[in-house]
Amino acid sequence: MKPIPLEDDFNDIVNKAMSGLRLTDKELSRRTGVSMEIIHGLCRGQLDETSLPRIAPALELDPQALLRSALKLYRPRPVEVEGLLMFTSLYRASMTVNAYVVFDPVTREAAVFDTSTDALPIVDRIAELDLKPVSLFLTHTHPDHIAEADALKHRLGVTVRSSNREPLPGSTPFEPGTVFPLGNLRVEARSTWGHSKGGTTYVISGLEVPVAVVGDALFAGSMGGGMVSYPDALRTNREAIFRLPDDTVICPGHGPMSTLAEEKRHNPFYPEFK
Repeated sequence: MKPIPLEDDFNDIVNKAMSGLRLTDKELSRRTGVSMEIIHGLCRGQLDETSLPRIAPALELDPQALLRSALKLYRPRPVEVEGLLMFTSLYRASMTVNAYVVFDPVTREAAVFDTSTDALPIVDRIAELDLKPVSLFLTHTHPDHIAEADALKHRLGVTVRSSNREPLPGSTPFEPGTVFPLGNLRVEARSTWGHSKGGTTYVISGLEVPVAVVGDALFAGSMGGGMVSYPDALRTNREAIFRLPDDTVICPGHGPMSTLAEEKRHNPFYPEFK
C-alpha cells in the first residue's frame, strides 16, 4: 500500500498559525523583519530556508520543527497495534480521510471511529475478522468524517455516538468525560474542541499501548486548526492529548498515524516539548 502523505505542508502550518493568531502579513513582516514579498512566498509554499525559522517564533511555532517540515525530513514511523485497524478513503479528488476500528482481541467486541467515505472496506474487514461491532464514535460532525454514518449504522447495527456539544441527528449524545466499556477495553471521550464545537478525542486503554483517536484535533506534524477557536484548539490538545504517555498511538482524521513522542519532537505547534 502506498504510504499516506502528511496532511499539511509547511505553508499550511504557516497559514494556520497566521490565521489563528490573526496576524496579517504586514504585521508579521513588522515583527520579524522579513519582507512581505518573502512572507507571501512562504505562504504559497516557496521555501526560504533563512526566513522561515525567523518568522516561526512570532507564529508561536518551533523554528527547527517547521524547517524540518519544509525540508520533508519528518515522517512518522509505521504503526501496528493488535486490535487497531485503519481505513483511508478519498475525499474531494486529492484529499484522504481516515476511519478506524478498535477491537478487544479476546472478546472480539469492536467499535468504529469516524466513517471515512467508503463503508464497504470497514464492513468487509469486520466480517472477515468475525468482530462484534457495537458502537460508531464520531470525533466531530464535519462531512468527511460522517459521510457513511447511516450506512454503517444500518449495515453493522451499531449505536452512533457523538458529543452533546455537536450532536449528529439520529445519534446518541454523550457528555465529554464519559467512559465506555469495549470488551475488556476502556474508551474515554475527551473534549478537544476548537477545530469544531464538539471535537472529541477517544483514548482507548487496554491494548498493548494506549491509542488516541483524535479526529482533526492533531495531525502527524501539524493540527487541524482553529475553525471555531484557535487558542482552545491548542489548549485542549495540550490538556487532553499531550499529557498522555509518550508511547500513545495518535490516530488522526487525515494523514498517517504517529505517536505522541514523535509529535512532541516534530510538531511545530508545540514548541515547549522540543
